Amino acid sequence: MSGPLVAVTGRRLGTGVSTWPYANAAALPHAYFEALRRSGATPVMLDAAPIAPAEADALLGRFDALVLTGGPDIDPQCYGQVAHPKTYGVDREADDFEITLARSAIDRSVRTLAICRGTQVLNVALGGSLYQHIPDTPGVAPHGRPGEANGQLLHDVRIDSGTALAAVIESDRACCSCHHHQAIDRLGDGLTVTARADDDVVEALELDGAPLLAVQWHPEDTAGDDKVQQRLFDWLCG
Repeated sequence: MSGPLVAVTGRRLGTGVSTWPYANAAALPHAYFEALRRSGATPVMLDAAPIAPAEADALLGRFDALVLTGGPDIDPQCYGQVAHPKTYGVDREADDFEITLARSAIDRSVRTLAICRGTQVLNVALGGSLYQHIPDTPGVAPHGRPGEANGQLLHDVRIDSGTALAAVIESDRACCSCHHHQAIDRLGDGLTVTARADDDVVEALELDGAPLLAVQWHPEDTAGDDKVQQRLFDWLCG
């Protein structure tokens, strides 16, 4: 195996999966790995564990790039809120692990692609907050059904011209696969919105001067058939 070595944050299946050996296992959809391998990378999944900033620096020093993947909701206490009734799947150890990784990646200028929850992790890591349930907002329809099989919704995203994202995907509009019920509210320090859905929900962020792209959608879902989405992984591994 060759090519860039890419760290990919994993998900813990928990005790709800009873079949051995999958109870309490760490896993990710194959689509992440397939998209990275198409770009010539060697992906390595990271399991969440308590980690100090210095340990995160040392860990990321062994990799060429990082993917902050999709998954369940971040503990609202991380951004000073109480949980909405629709907030689900909170794993505070995973939150703390990924927030520490995100900060370390920025400090070390590690090339990073943040996807869905990963974009929210990035925003929270930099002091931002989240809308905990976007269907509560007038005029905002559900963006898919998170946590459900086949719950994704394909919809268009408007990408601001002159941004790094527009340069990477070579378009000002893209058809994207979404399954999220939360979204960016208050922006984290230094972040800029670079794409929105037609209902104005934030769909992408950038950080000035950082080798980082953050998208609220799931490019891995469609990258096998859509070269626009695959370009995000090509950029990460380039």
